[in-house]
Amino acid sequence: MIIKQLLTITLLFGTIAVAHAQAPAAGPYPAKSVRIIVPFAAGGNTDFTARTIAAKLTESLGQQVLVDNRPGGSTNIGSDMVVKSAPDGYTILMGGAANTINVAVLAKVPFELQRDLTPVVLCVKGANVLTMHPSLPAKNLKELIAIAKARPGQLNFATSGVASSNHMAGELFKLMAGVNVNHVPYKGNAPAMTDLIGGHIELMFSGVPLIVSPVKSGRIRAIAIGSPKRFAALPETPTFDESGLKGYEASTWFALMAPAKTPRDIVQKLNTEVGKILASKDIRDRYQVEGLEPQGGSPEDLAKWINKEIDLYVRLAKAANLPKL
Repeated sequence: MIIKQLLTITLLFGTIAVAHAQAPAAGPYPAKSVRIIVPFAAGGNTDFTARTIAAKLTESLGQQVLVDNRPGGSTNIGSDMVVKSAPDGYTILMGGAANTINVAVLAKVPFELQRDLTPVVLCVKGANVLTMHPSLPAKNLKELIAIAKARPGQLNFATSGVASSNHMAGELFKLMAGVNVNHVPYKGNAPAMTDLIGGHIELMFSGVPLIVSPVKSGRIRAIAIGSPKRFAALPETPTFDESGLKGYEASTWFALMAPAKTPRDIVQKLNTEVGKILASKDIRDRYQVEGLEPQGGSPEDLAKWINKEIDLYVRLAKAANLPKL
């Protein structure tokens, strides 16, 4: 009888010990390092945005925040890795416009963006800029649209590739301006810009950083920028809205997202800390030099923005008869 009681007590304590070992670590978040997955190769604006925020978060959270580049699959390799991670705030995604474009243009995405990822905070917005070779006799958007309508199907616009944010900016321009211009996709922005400067193509949509130098040197002309307001890096370039194409906005953007079911308190802590970083003058100045405008706002604001972007790209893909990739 005594032996049986001792055995019962031993089993009871063993069960308690196992349960304690399996319990999550106590204490406030974060209790260990955090990974930001960037679904692009190192070196681009997404990577730059993530690394700038990671360095500041390391200071404010008291734990190391690392950037892990996982490119490929039209951002789906890195994004899916986050979707399948534990919803504990230790693996988060620096997602962006590509994720919402994928919903509209890819035949298969391994997860559902609005269901499987939790919005945390909108970090920055960039803008697509319409540029042209100086040989075209247009000094502004109104004159360019008039030329395009007089020469339907004869003008070409370059982008960094099919289904890129640059491409979708061009399709939005075609739809809203009522013009017929041809899309010429390149394998990246650099070769497209080379051909634009060389006069081998008339128009191009691209982000701000790429065009600042050739615009200032007069090799190309910036016609309009697809942001709600002018950018500090291109103060002389009017917005599409200012130029008469009311309601046109073609933004590139990057935002932090977490796996679905990440606890609200963790999401809110990340939102608050990143919001403080984005509001600091040194970070704002650093981003604006790169043609990026810091954002911020609540997780709900980001959710609304994502829904709006998906609706836009689905509509554009249908209007342009883009085949599913």
